[in-house]
Amino acid sequence: MNQYPLSPQDSPVPPPQPPVAPQRVRVQLPSGTPYLTYAIVAVTAIIYLLQVASARFLQYQSPYFADPIEALGAMRADLIRQGQLWRFLTPLILHASIPHIFLNMWALIAFGASLERNFGRWRYLMLYLLAGFSGNVLSFLHLSGIDYSVGASTAIFGLVAAEGVFLYQNRKVFGRGARGAITNLVVVVVLNLLLGVIPGIDYWGHIGGLLGGLLFAWFASPRWEVQGGMPNFYVADTREPRDVITGAALVILIFGALAIWGIVAPIVH
Repeated sequence: MNQYPLSPQDSPVPPPQPPVAPQRVRVQLPSGTPYLTYAIVAVTAIIYLLQVASARFLQYQSPYFADPIEALGAMRADLIRQGQLWRFLTPLILHASIPHIFLNMWALIAFGASLERNFGRWRYLMLYLLAGFSGNVLSFLHLSGIDYSVGASTAIFGLVAAEGVFLYQNRKVFGRGARGAITNLVVVVVLNLLLGVIPGIDYWGHIGGLLGGLLFAWFASPRWEVQGGMPNFYVADTREPRDVITGAALVILIFGALAIWGIVAPIVH
């Protein structure tokens, strides 16, 4: 019997395979104690105690200031225009009352602990300082006379924005839970911004912190990729260091330019 090779038309066609349904897997997420968050809370609390203890002394020694907290580094536009640029950051560790510091430190632990684990300490510290700086710049542009502003809420709003960006950029890893978590964050932000109409709340500082945190996190937030194999899946951060530097540079350039404009503009006019 002669055998001839089968032509492509005569080749047997394998039966179609049923599509493989995607499977859910559990992955190991970053863990660890958020020491930096706790350190920021501790330092802020110590500063507040020193602030209260020295209030009478500073008031006696510094009649130039209407409130002793101003001498410690509160945000005051007129003093920044005189060259006291450190006041773009020092308001982060100053608070006006016990409820003020309690609410801010509670929010810092609530949002900061998980962010520190996910971002890493150095990137988290950059986020905190850049968001605080951005918020204080926008606050500076809208302060009038000798009004002042203090509090860590500018940085905390940046943390909330960064959490939203992180969840959005890693929504494939978090699955369906990401949408609900992002929605909750949006509700928190909107409610807090609505509260900004209450006298005494630094509305523009909150917006500035939100924008600064959003901008930095968009470039610097961890981008997770699931790696490994059964049963030891884990997530690895594929974000390039140059992206983190880009995010930080953009925040500094944009809000730094706004700060310079706010300092120079009254002199020009």
